[in-house]
Amino acid sequence: MILSAKLMLEHLGEKDAAERLERGVAAVIAEGKDVTYDMKTNRNDPTAVGTLQMAEAICKKVRAT
Repeated sequence: MILSAKLMLEHLGEKDAAERLERGVAAVIAEGKDVTYDMKTNRNDPTAVGTLQMAEAICKKVRAT
């Protein structure tokens, strides 16, 4: 859903915002810390977060860029 927002930003001509959003998503996934259980190597990993927490981590990354 978040990457759908990236596509909408591109459609609206907001290329920089779209790129920041995509980089934020990629950074959170690459870190592997604030991701949902389906993105963990072990689905039972107790450090998995919910979708809201993952979205908040992405927002933090976007604001930092």
